[in-house]
Amino acid sequence: MNALRLALPAPGDPLGLTGPPAFNTSALDAGQAVIAVLPGRAVGLVPAPDLRGSSYSGTQWAVVEASPQAPDIPSIAEAEQALSAAMRTATDVLTAVDGPRPAPPTDMLARAEEALAPGYPPRAHRVAVLAARLTVMLGLAGERGLTSGQIAGGTGALRELDRAVRRARVAAHHAIFEPSTHR
Repeated sequence: MNALRLALPAPGDPLGLTGPPAFNTSALDAGQAVIAVLPGRAVGLVPAPDLRGSSYSGTQWAVVEASPQAPDIPSIAEAEQALSAAMRTATDVLTAVDGPRPAPPTDMLARAEEALAPGYPPRAHRVAVLAARLTVMLGLAGERGLTSGQIAGGTGALRELDRAVRRARVAAHHAIFEPSTHR
């Protein structure tokens, strides 16, 4: 195996996908996939819930042919810059909205510290941890009990932050393939 690649696509943003259409559609429906790059070909692995019986809950992986070409993803530097900008915008928008402010779940934030395996560049670790923390905070933003008017005011900023977080997570996982000058 030459590489494992992460894809986190969303409607309108096929992040990490390279085709063919059957694989892209499956990955887009799941919102995530892994591409195993093998000598001469690539295989896409798309997760789906596996609920057999009354007490078993797991993940089933569908295997789909994928294109071996490299995906068009941002560099770790580009992803970090976009993440910082989206975070500032979302912070400005959300702090201007009155409403309940739940306490951050410290246990979930602590797990975010272990976003990548050892061996990745320090910048990739930093970006992955920030993206993991922001994923937790995005979940909290949706649970604040705000009115529809308040939510509408922050929706664009949250959507852009979500996009930046997904791009940062993929860039962090792919940073190990970047030349050392980008680390």
